[in-house]
Amino acid sequence: MPVNLAVSSIPDATSEPAAWEAELRLGFSQRGDKTVLANSEHRGPLTVQRPFYPEGGVCHVYLLHPPGGVVAGDQLSITAAVDTTAQALITTPAAGKFYRSGGGEARQTVNLKVSEHAGLEWLPQETIVYEGARLNSSMHIELAEHARFIGWEILALGRPAAGEGFANGTATLNWHISRAGRLFYLERLRLDAEAFQARWGLFGHSACGTMFVYPASALQLAAVQELIGDEANRGVTFIEGLLICRGLDRRADLLKSFFEAVWGLVRGDVIGKAVCAPRIWAT
Repeated sequence: MPVNLAVSSIPDATSEPAAWEAELRLGFSQRGDKTVLANSEHRGPLTVQRPFYPEGGVCHVYLLHPPGGVVAGDQLSITAAVDTTAQALITTPAAGKFYRSGGGEARQTVNLKVSEHAGLEWLPQETIVYEGARLNSSMHIELAEHARFIGWEILALGRPAAGEGFANGTATLNWHISRAGRLFYLERLRLDAEAFQARWGLFGHSACGTMFVYPASALQLAAVQELIGDEANRGVTFIEGLLICRGLDRRADLLKSFFEAVWGLVRGDVIGKAVCAPRIWAT
């Protein structure tokens, strides 16, 4: 996800700046007892910090987007490939920001490929979509038959703390998941002012999110169901080994806490390690 690294003003919707085109390609490989960032190529303002190893062999990487936010016309492309037996975790230092638009659309495309017996965790912090923004985000996830994946997407529409809702703008989210070369899951979600307010939509909740876990089991489904209990605006489904959690909330941090709790329940079985939260989340 795009990352806010500095305080910046909101671009004027009537005079949008020149668009950025940025591309980042990452490749992870197993070397001895740890995963290394074997390949890192970037074009434009999109890069990564040096890898961290807070839990031994798993490679933790933080995505950086120095401009601090995304405006209409910007196009960001992120590709990450995890080779056989490698394990990587990708996150961001802060929330991403998509600023209001004068009519144009900002696009973000993420392509993730996880090889046999490899594991990838895609755990960006929330994306803030300002009122009037136009975001088109696509996630393409290619899993080998015995790959392991945990990923989430948390969206915050408007800025409730600043008295801003989502009276105009759009956010289009696309998920495309394939397994062993076959399309397995396809979803398209379009959020606008009507969907933000409607009972069939977000019903005024500013934060929404989806989390995917593969491979999962009926036991993990039961554990997440017990975690949710009678709590409103939380849900979980299970489709042929894919666990899908969803949530709505008034604040993105509360929704992230729910996803982190689910992560704590499933990571040991899926990734083979206890939860090790990236240190950057606590700063």
